[in-house]
Amino acid sequence: MINKHILEKYTTTVGIECHVQLKSKTKLFSAVGNDARNAEPNTLISHIDMGMPGALPVLNERAIELAMKAAFALGVSPQKFSKFDRKHYFYPDLPKGYQITQFDEPIVIGGHVDISIDGKTKRVNITRAHLEEDAGKSTHPAGKDYSLVDLNRAGTPLLEIVSEPEMHSGQEAKAYAKELYLLMRYADVSDANLFYGNMRFDVNVSVSKSNKLGTRSETKNLNSFKSVEKAVDFETMRQIELLETGGKVAQETRGWDDAKQKTFSQRSKEDSHDYRYFPEPDLPPVELTDVAIEGIKSIMPPLPAELRSAFSVLVLDESSVNTLIDEMPAGKLIYDLLDTGCDSQLVKRIANWLVSDVQAQLSESDTEWEDLKLDAEKLVELAQLTADKKVSSTGAKIILLELIKSGKPPLEIAKQKNVLQVSDEGEISKIVKQVLNDNPQAATDVKNGEQKAIGYLVGQVMKVSQGKANPSLAQELIKKLIKL
Repeated sequence: MINKHILEKYTTTVGIECHVQLKSKTKLFSAVGNDARNAEPNTLISHIDMGMPGALPVLNERAIELAMKAAFALGVSPQKFSKFDRKHYFYPDLPKGYQITQFDEPIVIGGHVDISIDGKTKRVNITRAHLEEDAGKSTHPAGKDYSLVDLNRAGTPLLEIVSEPEMHSGQEAKAYAKELYLLMRYADVSDANLFYGNMRFDVNVSVSKSNKLGTRSETKNLNSFKSVEKAVDFETMRQIELLETGGKVAQETRGWDDAKQKTFSQRSKEDSHDYRYFPEPDLPPVELTDVAIEGIKSIMPPLPAELRSAFSVLVLDESSVNTLIDEMPAGKLIYDLLDTGCDSQLVKRIANWLVSDVQAQLSESDTEWEDLKLDAEKLVELAQLTADKKVSSTGAKIILLELIKSGKPPLEIAKQKNVLQVSDEGEISKIVKQVLNDNPQAATDVKNGEQKAIGYLVGQVMKVSQGKANPSLAQELIKKLIKL
């Protein structure tokens, strides 16, 4: 185990390459479905994906539009000129023997992702982002001496986003991966479903005692923020231990064993010259006009930073803000309410419901946020009913949980659930008189200045009225009848 004194002598440097699957209906170069989640192996393929002789790729215009949106999400304009190249390598799931990608002239150059670490903002710069097609998928059946190839994923449109090596811990790498995920979701570039591999992270780690970067390892295909953090932390310790015992760090590709929480060697790492890049002869360069670029810029949706800024008026705690941002349907709903000028106190009430009651309900079920009936107008109506004391806070939660399931109007649910508060002074006065008659000692205590007794009497009024009495009005009437 390396002690703290030795650890402090080394600087860890991290760069991340992230493959983002674009949410187009079809693949990058063929008119085949792009959603292979529930498809049988090798059913979403064409002669282009299989690399048949004479097959010619046709560029998907939608992929270009999505790459342009990603550029704006990263804080830069897309390049007016970009082109495709051939990257040669030989692997069973790559039937052509090369991958169509962008090498020296990508569609995105520069950009940045701002992350928050211990309350401080750190900017991680982006080197580039380029379009490319995905390869197929090899599977290795347990106990068998063969592998199977599924080409459903071959040709899937990817945007590979490459960061500068500017992160220095697993914590920073995790924060970067999380924020990049949010940017791609909010910009509507990708579904970014980590479970289905819509975003995959390749983490490059090196350690050094000087300003010169050490030899890096690349841990590929990480599909969770936690695994990004843990892989960086493990590689940092592994490389330092290796150097401290006289060994050398190999430039190699490594995998991540989630069960063992450790990386393992896969193969030596190639350099760019090993891929024998040359321009793709079957595809013309991509040339974007100013009109096309401005058209995409004009339809960019609000991004996480804009939501965080807008939410400041609600004075929510950091955890609540993070929950709203993380759960995009909730975050968008609150942002839209503020953007349309809805009363901030009503919006704050709704925000608190979403991050507490609704989030708790989801945690207890298999339901996703996208499955809920989050009707902004009806939620505002419920918040107003609560503000007007027509329903109690307890009654509001009962209505809320039914509302997000059925989408029925709050007032209709309130009547069905019998939770409308009674604010008729005459009716509540009768109940208060009954409670005072039934609890003479408590009434005397109130007269003698014992304030806790008022709470007890209000509770009794709520009990007799089956929770429907307006508690504020009940308290006023108790004081009035006791003549305080």
